[in-house]
Amino acid sequence: MKKLKCTISYDGTHFSGYQVQPNKRTVQLEIEHVLKRIHKGKNIRVYASGRTDSGVHAKGQVIHFETDLQIPVDKWKDALNAIIPKDIYVKKVEEVSLDFHAQYDAIEKEYRYFILNSKEPDVFKRNYMYYYPFPIDIDAMQEACNYLEGTHDFTSFCSARSNVKGSKERTLYEVSCQKEGNELQFILRGNGFLYNMVRIIVGVLLDVGSGKITAADIEAMLKQKDRTAAGITVPPTGLFLWEVSYR
Repeated sequence: MKKLKCTISYDGTHFSGYQVQPNKRTVQLEIEHVLKRIHKGKNIRVYASGRTDSGVHAKGQVIHFETDLQIPVDKWKDALNAIIPKDIYVKKVEEVSLDFHAQYDAIEKEYRYFILNSKEPDVFKRNYMYYYPFPIDIDAMQEACNYLEGTHDFTSFCSARSNVKGSKERTLYEVSCQKEGNELQFILRGNGFLYNMVRIIVGVLLDVGSGKITAADIEAMLKQKDRTAAGITVPPTGLFLWEVSYR
């Protein structure tokens, strides 16, 4: 028996998220179907660094599974990509110790969120960027990012539907935004993220950029520890799980 760690990317447009759900097409289900074929009908359970919601994409999701097949490790990538759906791609496969866990051993995740800030939408980017046609103050948003970096209780930036038990304290190592032409990119790196946390943070930063609130208002939002204190949850369309890091 050996354990394999895979780095995968996927286009989340036509998935109902990562995690298996009844009567839904999900990333996990498709991968487990492929592994079942390779293992001649044997069910193989796949574990991920974390789940992504419907419509969310991944450039660097990490999964692991155990196998008793004697396929050389360097052949697994081609074997999987030969039959996996075209909106999933296996980028790397490596053997890891049997005590490795894709979720519990992750020490840092990076998410990126993309926005098209133009007068007119682009039909070719509609599945990968959130269309936001309003004027924004990039300097104000960059100032606001500073209030979110560091260790905070992010209850105000967590969906009320979250089932997280225990502390909602997380540490963000980087929160930044930059604009190039009419495209805006947000980068968030941290030791963990709550349900919808990235999408709520981006919504709040857009409120700052549009002048609805000030950067300093974020400090009060954090202290209130109340989801109603923060703004909207932006759509999943522009969100990418970019990278997962391990020791």
